[in-house]
Amino acid sequence: MKKNRIEATPARMWLQRNPALSLLAAAILATTCAPPQPERTSKWDASDESNVEPIDHSPWQDILDGYVDPDFQGVNVLNYAGLAASSEDTAKLGGYLEFLEGIDPRDYRRAEQMAYWINFYNARTVKMVLDSYPVDTIREIHQGDVPMKGPWGDVCANIAGRNLTLDQIEHEILRPIWRDERIHYAVNCAAYSCPQLIETAFTAANTESLLEAGAWAYVNSARGVDVVDDEFVVLSSIYNWYPEDFGDTEESVIKHLTQYADGELAAFLEGFGGTIDYDYDWKLNQPPR
Repeated sequence: MKKNRIEATPARMWLQRNPALSLLAAAILATTCAPPQPERTSKWDASDESNVEPIDHSPWQDILDGYVDPDFQGVNVLNYAGLAASSEDTAKLGGYLEFLEGIDPRDYRRAEQMAYWINFYNARTVKMVLDSYPVDTIREIHQGDVPMKGPWGDVCANIAGRNLTLDQIEHEILRPIWRDERIHYAVNCAAYSCPQLIETAFTAANTESLLEAGAWAYVNSARGVDVVDDEFVVLSSIYNWYPEDFGDTEESVIKHLTQYADGELAAFLEGFGGTIDYDYDWKLNQPPR
């Protein structure tokens, strides 16, 4: 079969030759990098289904149109340097975030809310990178003293009078309220191994199609599923960090991947009984500098 492949790094080759240490490394990584588990908070679990007014995400679409393009491997990268150099567009991004912060999303129907939170998360992540640019990885950005912690636990917004972090948006709002594993293919953490920063702003009308397209694109890329050989695959660490979102077993993860995999990859995964490892590249999702 045609294999999903990414370049074999020295670290990966070493781990393949030392499977016991590979498992230990995976366990340590899961302990140190595992995100918070979802916790549904009732204060955000409300909507007005009678309100059919759309939220305007056109400024965010302008940013995506101007600065997001696929690289030579088909990975959507964002031209942070170009955006940082444009005072007009950085102001547009800041104004868009201020506009969203002035909205109480609970005043809108549920479909409008989902698009609101996904777009806010992605746009706010881009703004965080810009505020600290140049950086090689988003994990360098943190308000405290712990190195390589990342900004996800830092307060970054005030919505409806409540301070929020990116972690809270993802793990207390998006994941627990919608209970849709495809959210992982929509929110973007500015890392190269992350699912695509989709070049279309989410809306109530297109969210379902974008979630499906995002899942298909990631599963069929080497960042999602890297077939090393017939007995060894390397999956994105996302499937290790959030096992409960994908059924909580390796078998259920494989079933999920098979659902979105193209023909040859799907056939391979359906019969796969070998070893699974996990990997993630945290370098910034930008064009080579």
